[in-house]
Amino acid sequence: MKAAWYTEKGPARDVLQIGELPTPTPAPGEVLIRVRASGVNPSDIKGRGGTGATAFPQVVPNQDGSGEIFAVGSPELSSRVGERVWFYESQLGRWNGSAAEFTTLPAYKAVHLPDDVTFEEGACLGVPALTAWRCVFADGSVAGKNVLVSGGAGAVGRYAIQFAKNGGARVIATVGNAESAVAAAAAGADLVLNRHEDDLPAAIAKFTGDGDGRGVDRVVEVAFAANLDLIVKTISPNGVVATYSSDADAEPKIPFWPLVMLHVTVRFVLVYAMPKDAHLEGAKAINTALQANQLTHQIGRILPLESIVEAHEAVERGEMGKTIIIMP
Repeated sequence: MKAAWYTEKGPARDVLQIGELPTPTPAPGEVLIRVRASGVNPSDIKGRGGTGATAFPQVVPNQDGSGEIFAVGSPELSSRVGERVWFYESQLGRWNGSAAEFTTLPAYKAVHLPDDVTFEEGACLGVPALTAWRCVFADGSVAGKNVLVSGGAGAVGRYAIQFAKNGGARVIATVGNAESAVAAAAAGADLVLNRHEDDLPAAIAKFTGDGDGRGVDRVVEVAFAANLDLIVKTISPNGVVATYSSDADAEPKIPFWPLVMLHVTVRFVLVYAMPKDAHLEGAKAINTALQANQLTHQIGRILPLESIVEAHEAVERGEMGKTIIIMP
């Protein structure tokens, strides 16, 4: 099969190769997917970057994608051959990610792709959509609540806005520039604030109508350390912060007493470590929203496999929209 891979970690331009690799064989309980589109996530960039040895002699990058089930590893799965699917975590604990013509993974991680959803759209889902769903709903309904989504124009942020709105919440999104503000508003945010220009606590207090400014019931947080001060100023008593990233500071200093006096819950969300039941529930919720036309996607670059270096570098630069690699 045609594939991209690396044998050591480092910059995309230095380590990524393209050529032929053996087509993997599905084990019992697994499916072999003919990949049509591969989505590039920030976690794929982090996994390839840095230093140190790889877990396998060669690693095909990228966790998410879409395609058709080509073969199965167990007789009970035979009815799924030919099914259109979106899938996730194809490179978790294995060498063969989605930047290849074929990949294998556990059958439950290959989710039916509705007929009216394109392969490119299906490749946007996976880790970002599951993360967003978990952040919004892990602690119960958001109906009638105020939800603050930081990084509202990012892949997770965009889906979080939509899930929260579909769940009956009023959504505040923070962004870093005018282009991102347009994207967050298009996703359905009721209030979009520029973190560089707006007085966030004052604007949030005005929007929620709460006299002391503590009107945010849930926070979906992409920059936990950087936004702790804002969280302390705006979170309501018994509020929940669901955070999935803290790139600026991996060891933030937690303002313990301000948070504990409000009985705040801090939930750490990582799809790669989520229990299987949460995966299944999240995938079902995503498909329900897709079938109801309640999810939109922002696609940025669509590139061929030969341009995987350009694709990885686009994600590293933080370009707007999901970067998709299409297979030959």
